[in-house]
Amino acid sequence: MRHGKTSGRIFATIALATAPLALVTLAATPAAAQSSGVKGILGDASDNALDKLSEPGAFYADKAVRILLPGPLQKATSILRFTSKAGLTTDITKTLNDAAGKAALEAKPVFRSAIDGLTLQDGVGIVTGGEAAGSDYLRRTSGEELAVKVRPLVEKALLELGAYEQVERLGSLSSIARLGGTDLSRDGLTDSVTDQAMEGIFTYIGKEEANFRSNPLDKGKKLFKGIFK
Repeated sequence: MRHGKTSGRIFATIALATAPLALVTLAATPAAAQSSGVKGILGDASDNALDKLSEPGAFYADKAVRILLPGPLQKATSILRFTSKAGLTTDITKTLNDAAGKAALEAKPVFRSAIDGLTLQDGVGIVTGGEAAGSDYLRRTSGEELAVKVRPLVEKALLELGAYEQVERLGSLSSIARLGGTDLSRDGLTDSVTDQAMEGIFTYIGKEEANFRSNPLDKGKKLFKGIFK
C-alpha cells in the first residue's frame, strides 16, 4: 500500500512538472498553499548567484556584469592608466568590482527575506512563467527595496577597500574634472555601484533559475517537496 502511495506521488510530481497548466488546479487545493517548494528554488537560485558573484574577481571577470566607473569615466582608460602609474590610484575598476563582490556575499539574507514574502499566486506565476520568471518577480516586486538594503553593504565595502579615497584623488585632477556629467561624490559612486551590482545579481539569479528549469523532473521534485504528504 505504501509503495502505491509513493508511486502515485512520483507520478503526480512528474505530471505537474511537465504540465504547467495543472498547477492552476493544484493552486486551488489547501496543500498548494505551502509554497515552500517554489520559495526553495528561487532561494537556491539567489544563493547560488550570490555565492558565484562573491568569489574573488567574479564581477570583474564577467564583462556582462562588470562594475564600471560612472559616466564618461567608463571609457577613460588612458587617464586611469596614467593615475595608476603615477601612484595616485590602483586599479579602481577592480576595486569597485571587489566591493560589489563583498556586498553580494552579505546580501544573501536580504534576498532570502524578499523571497519569503512570496505569495501562492506569485509562486504559481513563477512556476508557469518563463525561464527567469522568478528573477523577474524579484526585480519587479522587490527591486527598489532590495537596492535600498544592499546600498549600505556596497557603501561599507567601498569604504573598506579604499575606493572613495581613490575616486576623490581622481576628482582632484583637472583632466578628470573636465569630464562633464560625472558624479564623483561618495553618494554618486555608491549609487552607481549599487545599481550595477543589482543588475548583475538579477542577471545571475535569472541564469541560476534557468538552470533549475532545464531539468523538468528535478524541478518537479524540488518544487513540490513537502506538498504531498
